[in-house]
Amino acid sequence: MIVVGLTGSIGMGKSTTAAMFREAGVPVYDADQAVAELYEKGGAAVAPVGAAFPGVVRDGAIDREALRQAVLGDPDALDRLNAIVHPLVGRHRMGFFAQAQADGADLVVLDIPLLFETGGDANVDAVVVASAPAAMQRERVLARPGMTPERLDAILARQVADAEKRARAHFVVDTSQGLEAARVQVGQILQALRDPQFKPARDPATR
Repeated sequence: MIVVGLTGSIGMGKSTTAAMFREAGVPVYDADQAVAELYEKGGAAVAPVGAAFPGVVRDGAIDREALRQAVLGDPDALDRLNAIVHPLVGRHRMGFFAQAQADGADLVVLDIPLLFETGGDANVDAVVVASAPAAMQRERVLARPGMTPERLDAILARQVADAEKRARAHFVVDTSQGLEAARVQVGQILQALRDPQFKPARDPATR
């Protein structure tokens, strides 16, 4: 089973690209959704995160805005949070792999926003990056409710630059040309991945 890592900076169309892989019948693991489930009432992250960051649990669930404020501008706090959450997400992901294998999937996609930042690219067979021009990215993100230029800049400062993501990717989906053009690119990527000549690689330079 080929494991594909899908990533992209904020506003680059990663979620839309993930949906296109799903439309093509590929199982897609959504890391953000996994975290959301872990933070819900009864979720495995509620107790340990609440203990590490007092005041972030409301009505039995993690208040994500309160948690964001608790770690904002504090790298040590963010490291503590990641040390709690990442192992839980890893166990959650194992269940996804088991189900995909049981269903006979030949290929799966891991939708991981911080794939490069967390070193997750070392654990996949190919990396797909969703990308668009910087001006379009800013326009998309600043149209979101509550988003400000300052907040966007702070988010981008924590992410690997788009140019580096593209350079390290095996495949790039340009989302600036519309949905149909992106869908065609996804189809071409799937065709390439399923080609008998495709050799999974950890480094695109070895392809």
